[in-house]
Amino acid sequence: MPLLKRVFDFYIFSNIHVALAVFCLVKITLLSYGNSSYIIPLFCLFSTIASYNLIRIFRIEEVQPWFYEFIKNNKLILILFTVFSAVVAFLLIFKFRYATLFWFIPFGIITLFYVNPFHLKKQKISLRYIAFVKLFLIAISWAAVTVIIPLVQHQIHIGNTEIILFVQRFLFVAAITIPFDIRDVTYDKEELKTLPQTIGIQKSKWLGILFLMLFLGLEFFKTTVVPEQLRIHFYIAVVTLLFLVKSTEDQNKYYSAFFVESLPMVWLGLFIWLR
Repeated sequence: MPLLKRVFDFYIFSNIHVALAVFCLVKITLLSYGNSSYIIPLFCLFSTIASYNLIRIFRIEEVQPWFYEFIKNNKLILILFTVFSAVVAFLLIFKFRYATLFWFIPFGIITLFYVNPFHLKKQKISLRYIAFVKLFLIAISWAAVTVIIPLVQHQIHIGNTEIILFVQRFLFVAAITIPFDIRDVTYDKEELKTLPQTIGIQKSKWLGILFLMLFLGLEFFKTTVVPEQLRIHFYIAVVTLLFLVKSTEDQNKYYSAFFVESLPMVWLGLFIWLR
C-alpha cells in the first residue's frame, strides 16, 4: 500500500495529472473538428510537465509543507523527469508549422517572467504579484494552448464559433483554478493577491459560478447550436459547480490536485460517450 501511495503521489505531484488534463482539453478541441492527431496533445502534455515542474522546483519555498517534503524527497527524479519531458517536447516542435511556433512564443515569455521577476526603471516587478494575474495568466494560457494553437496547427479557420470556444475554455479554466487558490489561501504570500485573498473565499466561489454560467450561456451564441455539445457543457458545468462550492481552505490534499484536476478527463469522457 505505501508503494501504491508513493506512485500515486508522484503521478499527481510531478504534474503528470495536470499535464493529462491539458492533453484532454486539446483532444476535445481537435475531436470537435474531426481531427485525431496526437502531435499537439503530446507536445502539450510533455511541455506542461516540464514547465510546471520547473516552476515548482524554483519556487519550492512558496509551496505547502507537505508539497515541500515531496519535492525535497524526489528532487533528483523530478529533475530527470523534467529534462526527459523537455527533450520530448523539443523533438515534437519539429513537426509544427511556423505559424504554430509563433503562437507559442508569448506563452514561453509569460512562463519565464512568471517564474523570474524583471526590472523596470530600477524597480523589481513580478507577474506573480499583480492582483488576479495568476488566475488570468493560467486561464488565458490554457485557453490559447488548448484551443487556438491546435486550430492554427491544423489550419482550421478561426471564426465566431472558435472565438466563443476560446472564451468558454478561459472561463472553465478560471473556474477550476479557484479551488486551488482557496486551498492555498493560508500559504500564499499576501503579495500574490489571489482571488480568495482579495475578495474572500465566498465571493470567489460566486465569481466562479458566474464563470460557469457564462461558459454555458455562450453555447447559444455559436453559429450552430449542437444539442449534444450543449448537453456535454451542461453536465461538465454542473460537476464543476459542485466541486467549486464544496472547496474549502482545509480541503484534503487530493481534492483539487486530483479530483478537480480530473474534470478535463471527465469532459473528454463525456464528449466521447455522448458524441
